[in-house]
Amino acid sequence: MARGAFPDSHELCLGMPGMHGNYTAVTAMQKADLLVALGSRFDDRVTGKVGGFAPDAKIIHVDIDPAELGKVRRPDIPIVGDCRLVIEELVKAIRALDEGRQPDRTAWMAQIRRWQEEFPLTYDQQWDGNGPLKPQFVLETLRDSTPDDTIVVSGVGQHQMWTSQFWRFEHPYTWVNSGGLGTMGFSVPAAIGAKVGRPDRMVWSIDGDGCFQMTAQELVTASAERIPIKVGILNNAYLGMVRQWQEMFYEERYSEVYLSPDLPDYVKWAEAMGCVAFRVEHPEEVQPTIDKANEIDDRPVVIDFRTDSSEKVFPMVPAGASNDEIVTGPRPGQKVVQ
Repeated sequence: MARGAFPDSHELCLGMPGMHGNYTAVTAMQKADLLVALGSRFDDRVTGKVGGFAPDAKIIHVDIDPAELGKVRRPDIPIVGDCRLVIEELVKAIRALDEGRQPDRTAWMAQIRRWQEEFPLTYDQQWDGNGPLKPQFVLETLRDSTPDDTIVVSGVGQHQMWTSQFWRFEHPYTWVNSGGLGTMGFSVPAAIGAKVGRPDRMVWSIDGDGCFQMTAQELVTASAERIPIKVGILNNAYLGMVRQWQEMFYEERYSEVYLSPDLPDYVKWAEAMGCVAFRVEHPEEVQPTIDKANEIDDRPVVIDFRTDSSEKVFPMVPAGASNDEIVTGPRPGQKVVQ
């Protein structure tokens, strides 16, 4: 939830940890000998199997709410306080150390770089011009076509995880999602609120087709009030995250996850609500359509990206498993994402 508070471009930023975090972030936490947790709650989506989480690490846990300390993992040093004030005191304490007492982190940083080189985020980009779009490709193109202070709002599911993985957040308060509440349908109304709060910023809502169907009627509000948000639907005709679990853990016993790619017609739906709308089905259409959307600033814009229904989110730590059991996914023929 604090993405951008520390810029993703910084050499010490390892990215998102957790169930769908990148390998380096997950493994660095798992192998660390000290974790300083600032305002985090040790959610099971980050820790994996709690008993196996960072087994050799001492924990310094900082939170303004004393009830959070020791709720999941007993800290070695609990600190109750405002995060900003505690960080300022931590910085003073570290700077006060004599140079000779500073730990040598050379070997640790070398190990981190090896993990980054060996296990980068990847996705299969070997598809022909008539094949379905890869959602990661869409997100990379969106990311590279927008200002670095763009506010990005997501719903819940695969599209949420891909956005967190592939976007680069350089400023605080630019990544808005429902976090542990897991609220499907969050994206469109939250994007409207973000745009009203920061009319000077570009705001993109990244949604899945399942989430979009839950609150898309709020586009009427955006149109009527002239709130020019931009919505990218990663339309894979499924409740994608549920489908992924049913494929991986329930022997493909699918239940209530298929959504027609054509019902409803998202372009007509958006146009009926006063938006400009586009449909994108081929790779060569992605960039020019995003460029058109970015140029429109007097009404909402919706793009229906028809994406690959078979695509899964990797890496993945299976529910109940240790972070040591992270699954990196299939690797042949994949594009490396730096």
